[in-house]
Amino acid sequence: MGKRPLWERLRPYVLIAPAMAGIGLFVIYPVLYLIYLGFYKYNLMNKAKSKFVGWDNFQQILTRGDFYKALGNTAIYTAGVVILTVGLSLIIAVWLNKKSRINSLVQAGIFTPHIVSIVSISLVWLWLMDPEQGLLNFMLESFGLPASDWLQSSKTALLSVIIVSVWQNIGYYTLIIVAALQSVPPSIYEAAALDNASRFKVFTKITLPMISPQLFFILVIMTIGSFKVFDTVKIMTGGGPNNATNTLVYYIYGFRTTNIGYSAATGTILMAIIGVLTLIYFRLLAKKVHYQ
Repeated sequence: MGKRPLWERLRPYVLIAPAMAGIGLFVIYPVLYLIYLGFYKYNLMNKAKSKFVGWDNFQQILTRGDFYKALGNTAIYTAGVVILTVGLSLIIAVWLNKKSRINSLVQAGIFTPHIVSIVSISLVWLWLMDPEQGLLNFMLESFGLPASDWLQSSKTALLSVIIVSVWQNIGYYTLIIVAALQSVPPSIYEAAALDNASRFKVFTKITLPMISPQLFFILVIMTIGSFKVFDTVKIMTGGGPNNATNTLVYYIYGFRTTNIGYSAATGTILMAIIGVLTLIYFRLLAKKVHYQ
């Protein structure tokens, strides 16, 4: 066989060139420029004073207590959101798995918060959690329970932000799990019924392994998204009170004008943390994912 014509050999590369150009322009270049800025003391207000400082920004980050405070808040927020969202989504999905008109309406209802702007959601929850006129405290007092400070207390502020995030995301991930449950072949459950397998064994030995690819996807995506939380914190608490809700992205935002280099270095560390967590997930959990 002779060599293929030049166009035949080049055509695959030509076809993917627009996509690769977009990735290079909007993904690879920003990442490289972020790392580059991390080695500079860069001031947006006075670019003339910008200078190369090497590893100083990174060394400064690792010696500042407010960075570790933000990192700890982000870790707690991520753990809370991921565990609660995945757990509740799985429970609700099992409940909604049966096809009925009521379940279809419920699925549409719980998905609604995901398509609403986070700004609108945060403002609504600000009113609900108002210590004086909020609906949540009114309901607590109606049942004879003490009112809560919600966003005004450093003890409950982060938990309040977690509640809002879980409420917004739970519908979306529930529908993903419902779709996964409905894709499991009924013949597998019929075989388990013939063996008189208990519901618990059916759920743990059949259902969970069969939907493990979707659960793994949700776990990775939610972890990455939770580490990048910003909008909810910015609108509801502004990182307060007493930095109780100051997350890494909001911490980066705080240096947006005074020292872009420091913010870029912090962003680089955040990117590295997310990369390491994703790698750990794939190393520890990918082998346990059952692909049909």
